Amino acid sequence: MTSTLQPAHTAEVKRPGRWLALAVLVLAVLLVAVDATVLGLATPYISEDLRPSGTQLLWIGDVYSFVIAGLLVSMGSLGDRIGRKRILLVGATAFGAVSVLNAYATTPELLILARALLGVAGATLMPATLALIRNLFHDPRERSLAVGIWGATASAGTAVGPIAGGFLLEHFWWGSVFLINLPVMAVLVLVGIKLLPESRNPDPGPWDLLSVVLSLVGMVGVVYAVKEAAAHGFAWGTLAAGLLGTAALVGFVRRQLTLPAPLLDMRLFRNRGFSGAVLADLLTILGLSGLVFFLSQYLQLVQGRRPFEAGLAELPAAVGAVVAGLIAGRAARRFSVRAVVSGGLAAVGAALAALTVIGQSTGYPLLGAALLVVGVGAGFSFTVTADVILSSVPKEQAGAASAVSETAYELGAALGIALLGSIVTGVYRDFTGPAGTPDAAHESLGGAVEVAAQLPAPTASAMLDAARQSFVDGLSLAAGAGAVVLLAASVAAWFLLRGQRLEDGHGEKREHGHG
Repeated sequence: MTSTLQPAHTAEVKRPGRWLALAVLVLAVLLVAVDATVLGLATPYISEDLRPSGTQLLWIGDVYSFVIAGLLVSMGSLGDRIGRKRILLVGATAFGAVSVLNAYATTPELLILARALLGVAGATLMPATLALIRNLFHDPRERSLAVGIWGATASAGTAVGPIAGGFLLEHFWWGSVFLINLPVMAVLVLVGIKLLPESRNPDPGPWDLLSVVLSLVGMVGVVYAVKEAAAHGFAWGTLAAGLLGTAALVGFVRRQLTLPAPLLDMRLFRNRGFSGAVLADLLTILGLSGLVFFLSQYLQLVQGRRPFEAGLAELPAAVGAVVAGLIAGRAARRFSVRAVVSGGLAAVGAALAALTVIGQSTGYPLLGAALLVVGVGAGFSFTVTADVILSSVPKEQAGAASAVSETAYELGAALGIALLGSIVTGVYRDFTGPAGTPDAAHESLGGAVEVAAQLPAPTASAMLDAARQSFVDGLSLAAGAGAVVLLAASVAAWFLLRGQRLEDGHGEKREHGHG
């Protein structure tokens, strides 16, 4: 490793401003994470104002993650080619501008378009931040801490989203939740121009547009089909979308294997540590997302908390994730990668299993304790898997590798909300209300709460009680299914990450060792 006492041109080994540069990168992550969670709270207000149809409302919620999932690999690879700093700053500027379009959208169609454009900008941010960390921090221990801070910020963002969103929605109009992006983006761009180093693959080859189209069509097709099938059962259109998506992904993989300079080097998956880490991420998010998606509804619509209070109630998960993220690298070096990842996943599984006993009036101690354990377990697991993914690829491919882990995350979220979400929705729809319960009450718990306002008091009370009980039954079933997924992921990680170790600072030559 080069000594730090050399002239400035080799100072990237221990860049003087690297921790400040990390603070800038962390802002980007914070925003993408906040943006993913804040919309859930604003949905009732958007429905009231723009009056979207049920399908439009689903698209408003989903199109952002569809586009991000479809473009992550392409954008990670583009950053490796044209420069990660450049793509980050362009993406951040676009993210800020499109946020304004989201805030002032006047029709459902315009909001769907604005959310899709926000997804394009968001897809440039996440892989670029992780890849720049790989290039800012050459000392493996420092890099572990930097990845821990990166992961902790993403966790903090998912917690800050509901709290900040709840506060804004109680005091301003729904568009305000998108405008919080602007000051953060301004700081990121102005400070980033000065502090971030440019890094790219020195010999990238051309950016293959056909591969970009195939990966976008493939991811969107598959994710769309899964969500539609879960929400409305199998229809020919859904099946066609799924088949088209699968065919496009197969085409994408085959094309990558023949291109001299592929968008995504499929040989990365031959590294058992890399594949194991990606699979662990996908299964963790799959098992957790059903719970995360419905928890704020449970806190607000079943337990009657206000949006701000519901946001605060979810805080222990973020606190646990932040603390675990910061010490995960040290723990993995002291014990082992597989012990920390498997142990973290098993803890999350156990916490989800504990949530299968929740009822309408479950006290906060059980909920808070379970959320804390979920946060700690996920914080350990995600931080170490991100570190394994980054250190198992050559530096030039950092963007593409980071994009793979982000894609696993998005795909896991889509599948989890679809599969576990359909358990909750399916159980919920079957509730038996008093005579005269309108159909709208069976659509969603939010629908039942709205309908109740127009019914006579005794009927409304009986109907709401039945609806809430049914929702809670669905939620505890989904928590049980999530627990099974996480315990399975824990076992898989134990075998796949066998012999995997984080680098320990005595040189970086062990990168491709354990394959």
